[in-house]
Amino acid sequence: MTTARSRDAWKTYAFWAIWVGVAFFSVYPTSNWLTALRGEHFSLYFAAELNVPFVPEFIVVYLSMYVLFMTPPFFLQVAELAALGKQLIVGTLLSGLIFMLLPAKLGFERQIPKDEWLASFYSTLFAIDMPHNMVPSLHVVFSALIVFSLAESETGGRFRLSWYGWLAVICASTLLVHQHHLIDIVAALVLVYLVRKNIVKSQSHE
Repeated sequence: MTTARSRDAWKTYAFWAIWVGVAFFSVYPTSNWLTALRGEHFSLYFAAELNVPFVPEFIVVYLSMYVLFMTPPFFLQVAELAALGKQLIVGTLLSGLIFMLLPAKLGFERQIPKDEWLASFYSTLFAIDMPHNMVPSLHVVFSALIVFSLAESETGGRFRLSWYGWLAVICASTLLVHQHHLIDIVAALVLVYLVRKNIVKSQSHE
């Protein structure tokens, strides 16, 4: 990538990162707060899922999504970055709508590990995230949109299996740290499919 293209990629990335941040911080905390005020919440999980073990170390994998967020400008072209930005915003808005229509609750009892270095991660997570924005998992929505964009790009496609493997362990981590249930992951992947099907197609006609 030439210096000029690299500069354009980072500018495009920064532009869309700001708007994705605006969408997220407008939708996610608001819907979580409003859902917490509602008297009834759906239990959208199978009883057998409550037997999924709690593996606190997987919080590192769970939080690796934030590292994934930094990868697009190294692999995507300007048009691909713009398409991904639009996908992330639409994914956030649609997720917020579903959060309001399906106010859910977490079936797992939240717990903080005894290990001090892990406990700090969980304490911070629980302080800022109430267990109501469940279906779909926005964590999976964001991760999957980024991974699919990277895997289908000319440069990032060389590492396709690595991207998919990363996405797989992130999805697993949402269960193993007891932040989500199976339907949350499935709903997120369906939403990602629909968003990409429409926004990627629109980009190809520009």
